[in-house]
Amino acid sequence: MPISTHAALRYVTPLREGGSLPALVETEAGLYVVKFRGAGQGARALLAELIVGGLARALDLPLPDLALVHLGDGFGRAEPDPEIQDILRGSGGENVGLAFVSGAFAYEPAAHADLIDPDLAADIVWLDALTTNIDRTARNPNLLVARSEEGPKLWLIDHGAALYFHHNWASVDAERARAPFTPIKDHVLLPVAGPVDVADARLAPRLTEAALTDVLATVPDALLMDAPEGREPAFDTPAAARAAYADFFRERLAAPRRWVEEAVRAQAERPDASPLPYRR
Repeated sequence: MPISTHAALRYVTPLREGGSLPALVETEAGLYVVKFRGAGQGARALLAELIVGGLARALDLPLPDLALVHLGDGFGRAEPDPEIQDILRGSGGENVGLAFVSGAFAYEPAAHADLIDPDLAADIVWLDALTTNIDRTARNPNLLVARSEEGPKLWLIDHGAALYFHHNWASVDAERARAPFTPIKDHVLLPVAGPVDVADARLAPRLTEAALTDVLATVPDALLMDAPEGREPAFDTPAAARAAYADFFRERLAAPRRWVEEAVRAQAERPDASPLPYRR
């Protein structure tokens, strides 16, 4: 499943909603919301965007076009904000963008919950439990709603906080890879999701060894070997880094999946465990 690379042509505007200061960037293929490797969260946030986004694509979940965005020398040098200048100076080469969804607005549970297909909601809960995504809560849904000919359409965005295990590879072993993900109880879509165990039966068989290999193949070597200033990369080679991610997901997807059991339990223990009616 290849991923496109686009050249950054113009820095349009910063997006200050998140802590990593992404920006709307014009490329030859249109507008992309770009996260920069020179931002505070560094290359690990970009790795999470690529890997979780790649898994979402493999599962046919609604993700705006995921692309690498190349910043050439001197890009954005006219920006007056010194914080932005610092980020761009540290972001030469490949960065990660999602296509800008025109007319979209943030998902609001009170306004949009009954517009979400329960099966889709369960699939998203499953993906976030798999990838330990702590950042899909009512406070910060990281979901967009946009109008389409078929009605409101949901889009997944912003996976930089997922895969938090990769900030400390020394602590990752089979036990941690298989561990339950207790924050799933706070997932914004859990109240409207269909049965998560049914989603598990639907999705887990699709993440084959070949699918994982394809997802990890899209990640540039330079991002895999990037390390914070003053620190060595976690692995000696890009191949070793890819193998470590593959091992993590292989363990996590092995049955029995305790993180699925945890999501099912969280769903059953909600104060009102019946999902909201789906208004098509």
